[in-house]
Amino acid sequence: MADASSPEPRDWLLLIPQLPAKPAYLRVRVWRRLQAMGAAPLKNAVHALPARDDTRALFEELRAEITAGGGEALILKARLVEGMVDAELRAVFDAARDADYEELAREARMIAKAEYVSSADVRRLRKRLDEIAAVDFFGAHGRQAADAAIAQAEGRAGRHPDVSGPGAPELTPAELKGRTWVTRRHVHVDRIASAWLIRRFIDPSPSFKFVDGKDYQPEPGELRFDMADAEFTHEGDHCTFETLTYRTGLDGDQALVALAEIIHDLDIADDKFGRPETAGIAALINGICASTDGDNERIAQGSGALDGFYAHFTKRRGA
Repeated sequence: MADASSPEPRDWLLLIPQLPAKPAYLRVRVWRRLQAMGAAPLKNAVHALPARDDTRALFEELRAEITAGGGEALILKARLVEGMVDAELRAVFDAARDADYEELAREARMIAKAEYVSSADVRRLRKRLDEIAAVDFFGAHGRQAADAAIAQAEGRAGRHPDVSGPGAPELTPAELKGRTWVTRRHVHVDRIASAWLIRRFIDPSPSFKFVDGKDYQPEPGELRFDMADAEFTHEGDHCTFETLTYRTGLDGDQALVALAEIIHDLDIADDKFGRPETAGIAALINGICASTDGDNERIAQGSGALDGFYAHFTKRRGA
């Protein structure tokens, strides 16, 4: 199985500003600009962006503004050597975007529960999602839940666009076997559980491939899950595990349905089902993710745990 959890060292752009005491508004303006472009703060007022042509243009534009205001700024291209690794800095970016997505999802759910949902509200939510996605450099996990929450609001407003992905192709169970299943790096609860479901019930000999997740174009024979534009991902208020379970006709297995309800509450965080086992599974998955960065290892350890929970629900149903 391909595991791209440890890619080559990444180049970063660092902006090091020196701002004058006056005008005072310059500091506020620079801080807001850095927030808007999605720059990650490091120590001593240093801010980082992944090294790309578009991000360099953003830093150069801000540097010109700082210089015009009487300050100075350096733009450096660097690689992390000591004190922090690429994965840790990437996690800073993902955490910031996840917080943005969570706030947006919370607002979308409140709007969806209102007696009347206006198209203007939906457009504003979608615009904000696009703004966050524009600075989501690594495909943060929270986008799926925000997308699903906005889709609920859109449905209440009488709109039913295809926002979660193209949908699974019309494939027979045999055609789902022996595939390469692609998902985002740094797997967590929904992707771990979905990979377990795929291997145990859908494709007994899968190959898993882990990618950055944003704008990924699949190769022949690949199926994507739990990522933007995936064949299997969030649909409405369903997480990816639920989508896979219902799309492949596995919803007749009540033990899997019980697991789907738990994974839903952990991933969507709307407490829809409120099963008593949810907190225990959350602690177990969080422990696995905290103890290893390797995606294949996370899936392997998580699969062992999910085998046990599946056996528990199967036995309890038959008791």
